[in-house]
Amino acid sequence: MPRSSSAADADRPRRVGGRVRSADAHEDALRAAVQILEDSGYAAVTIEGVAARSGVAKSTIYRWWSSKAELVMEAYGELVAERMPTPDSDFLTEDLTMFVTALYRVTEHPARVRALRGLMAEAQLDPVFAEAFRGWVQSRRDVLSAVFSRAIDRGELPAGLDVGHAVDLVFGPFWYRLLVEHLPVDPTEAPAHVRRLLHGLSDATPRS
Repeated sequence: MPRSSSAADADRPRRVGGRVRSADAHEDALRAAVQILEDSGYAAVTIEGVAARSGVAKSTIYRWWSSKAELVMEAYGELVAERMPTPDSDFLTEDLTMFVTALYRVTEHPARVRALRGLMAEAQLDPVFAEAFRGWVQSRRDVLSAVFSRAIDRGELPAGLDVGHAVDLVFGPFWYRLLVEHLPVDPTEAPAHVRRLLHGLSDATPRS
């Protein structure tokens, strides 16, 4: 039996501000936020600017994200998730080398480097943004924690290893070099960095 016109209308995407409220519009807003962030920095990102660049109504953006901080970190989180692997090869050395190499390759994109530095700086100054920033950082830590936990289960690392500290040992040199610039972040050095890390972890004393 054919559906009534009212039922069919209910299935159609709603229009907000003359634009279909859809997954495409959602992605357009996220893409616009990243573009402004990488072009001009976090301070230059505004809901009005994202609306103008994406064509998504400002009222719609406010319904999807309660703050600029949430919008920016979701947008950047999606970008990083697309670029960064979630390795699970059953070999710790291979998984870490893949992850760290991809992490270091951010330096091939100067706009992303500037954006990361700006986000870290903003997180020290703005408590609201800091909360969103830490949520994004934790999502990346969770990926790496799972890599170490699987390696412990396979017997590649000592049982009782402090996984949180091991994760810090991966991200610490990256952020320190990125922010201080005393040494380069070089993707070709990733395998050597992983070897040195694993040499230390293999002798690590399990936490009490």
